[in-house]
Amino acid sequence: MIYARSGRSARARQLVESLQGRFVDRLQGVSRDLGHPVAFNPVRWLRDEGRHGGGVRFVAADTPVFNRGSVNVSQVHYDDLPDKRLSSATALSSIIHPQNPHGSSVHMHISWTEMRSGEGYWRVMADLNPSLVESADGDRFAKALRAAAPDVYPHAAAQGDRYFTIAVLGRTRGVTHFYLERYTTGDYDADEALANAVGLASIDTYTDLLKDALIAHPEPTPAERERQLEYHTVYLFQVLTLDRGTTSGLLVHDQNDVGILGSLPAQVDRQRLASWKPSMPAPQDELLAALVDALADERPSPVDEATKRRLAQVVRAHYRRHPAALDLQAAGGVVPPTVANHAEVPAER
Repeated sequence: MIYARSGRSARARQLVESLQGRFVDRLQGVSRDLGHPVAFNPVRWLRDEGRHGGGVRFVAADTPVFNRGSVNVSQVHYDDLPDKRLSSATALSSIIHPQNPHGSSVHMHISWTEMRSGEGYWRVMADLNPSLVESADGDRFAKALRAAAPDVYPHAAAQGDRYFTIAVLGRTRGVTHFYLERYTTGDYDADEALANAVGLASIDTYTDLLKDALIAHPEPTPAERERQLEYHTVYLFQVLTLDRGTTSGLLVHDQNDVGILGSLPAQVDRQRLASWKPSMPAPQDELLAALVDALADERPSPVDEATKRRLAQVVRAHYRRHPAALDLQAAGGVVPPTVANHAEVPAER
């Protein structure tokens, strides 16, 4: 795998790889302390056979502790393609779904984007996603994020609340949100330190919360598992119909579909998902219908690797057919130009 040449992209890769290692170690520690030692296994993927980078994700699935877990680091670059707008993009993207519904899911994304012009910016996200809402957990996660980035926390929390609103369902995904998009103060060192602080706070606080919840509630009830299945269905719905980061990744290339959809839980309720179609505006009603068709007609419906590939193809085909529908996706105050970044700079006339 060939990495990006720029010094700032190398620093960003070092940062996200350090956070990845810490998160994997702590997740494995939680599982071990609960009597279920398990390793997150590395899976490599290459962009254009490694010429333009790639990544490694550490995954765990169907273990006594983890329903699905993915901690992915990637770096894509175009050092040999000077006509591209983008120079490099370096990211940590992670989602953890525990087996026990008392353990919250968590999503975290930290990335550095560097343009051909030399300009760059960060994207920093962290959100706690419980199936069974415990207000104390949300408060504890929010407190840690506020302490990590006190100056920007009010803005980041408001942007996250806006981004994760699911208007057609009258709810949000998750209870505590942090979202900075295209963030830069012009001081790379300070911005890098903020991204690292938010990552560390998210990792350490979440793994403590997870361990505490699983110790306190070792035997969930059938009703609690039903609520988890409902929430996992909401999660898949939000990711595949609203999340710009997921859609952008699928539109830019098709070389890591399973990794990009690593955020999806292991099972969903297909019938419940289909019941939301009447609430969808056109043409998103077509998208939801096609997503439902890509799932096995059983309950719960499994979301395995073959299913993820089908779902990725559905999303990619839909937005190529209806590019204007991208405007219907979630947004904070700033819309990231991710797909446009990967295009070539127009020639001067």
